[in-house]
Amino acid sequence: MARFFKVFFSTLFISALLIIGGFYLYLRIFNPLDNLGYESNNPDFNDNNDDIENDPNATPLEKAIKSSKRINVLVVGLEHTRTDTIMVASYDRKNKVGDIISIPRDTLYEREGYTSGGLKINAVYQSEDIDGLIDAVETLLSIPIHKYVTVDYEAVVEGVNALGGVEIDIPFPMRYSDPYDDPPLYINIPAGRQFLDGENALKFLRYRKGYSEGDIGRIKAQQEFVKETVKKLLSFKLPTFIKEVYPYVGTNFSITELIALASDAVGFSMDNLSTHILPGVGKYIGDLSFVIPNHEETLQLVYKMYGLIDETSEAETEKTE
Repeated sequence: MARFFKVFFSTLFISALLIIGGFYLYLRIFNPLDNLGYESNNPDFNDNNDDIENDPNATPLEKAIKSSKRINVLVVGLEHTRTDTIMVASYDRKNKVGDIISIPRDTLYEREGYTSGGLKINAVYQSEDIDGLIDAVETLLSIPIHKYVTVDYEAVVEGVNALGGVEIDIPFPMRYSDPYDDPPLYINIPAGRQFLDGENALKFLRYRKGYSEGDIGRIKAQQEFVKETVKKLLSFKLPTFIKEVYPYVGTNFSITELIALASDAVGFSMDNLSTHILPGVGKYIGDLSFVIPNHEETLQLVYKMYGLIDETSEAETEKTE
């Protein structure tokens, strides 16, 4: 467990970098003559908008995706062979707005040949690796995933201390002890606005109990931590930080691309960063708890991200049902 939360915090740093630097990366990807020498083989990056516009069977959402300036990045925190944190960091180049969509680990994702816990989205990575998880997220959200970042472990305390600590609102007193954990865990963080150094930030992220909404409440706390981390990163020397974190991540970004992202971080406004949780409802199936996705509400969220008006959204929803 201690290892995972080291993983999780590093994931937050990378997702923040992806959001604030998405505009720069988009320009690089769409320019085959860029100085990074990067040329995408992903068909979602190909300039085939005319084909979509002229396709009578293309839905309004498909047309909006192909004509948009968004890049969507899957950000994953690993706990051993399963995914404990799944986020999509999305950046709209045209409007310069960012979105983070968190997907609860208990989200139902039906797969042929799997039952019980194998139907939870956090089990997909274990059996189908990152490509399978990308397919699952694309299916749930109805949007393409262009890049991914997975984080394995290390460097939470060092990372927070390198930033000079992170200030955050603690929603309630957090007290917990587990002398048998590795390393032993002792948490005692009072409620209210607290300035957390590396050790206490790690304890905050490890804390699970006491949230009134269960795992959803914990996700919201994680998202607030993301926002505070982004604020701190915006005033930091990002290239140096990326070099420190990069060895601990798995990604199809090159380190050159990530460092290039950091150079365009200036000017990003926190007012343009929104956080969301995949719409759904909790339900027991047998003796296991699941989050059942709400397809219609998820589409409405996606439509807003891609600038589709409500009437179009309703028409698209009816067409996909």
